[in-house]
Amino acid sequence: MKIHLNLATTDLAKSVQFYSTLLDAKPAKMLSDYALFITEQPALELALDLGSSVAPATDAHYGICVDSIGLSIERQETCCYANQTKVWAIDPAGRRWEIYTVHEDTEERDADTTCCTTTAEESRSCCSS
Repeated sequence: MKIHLNLATTDLAKSVQFYSTLLDAKPAKMLSDYALFITEQPALELALDLGSSVAPATDAHYGICVDSIGLSIERQETCCYANQTKVWAIDPAGRRWEIYTVHEDTEERDADTTCCTTTAEESRSCCSS
């Protein structure tokens, strides 16, 4: 079983570069107006469609849960009732992605330093710190 996401982009080349890095994969299919990533870890089919405009949701983000991150830019925080280590990235269209690992559940929803923000602008400032 795989999750399928189809995301619009106004810059296919930049989006392919971003998702190649995020997923550590190359597109399985690449055309002038379309790219398709198929990955096993995570089990995902990600389609990118070239369009004249994009309206990413401002009240949502996407995430990939991993066993470990191992980057020097990671943050440890309490978010969504769990102690997590995570890094954030924003795709060329403004969609927010978190790559995270959960260490333990907590009684607390979010800490004062939590980066689970509700808008892309809040996330931009948080993600750059």
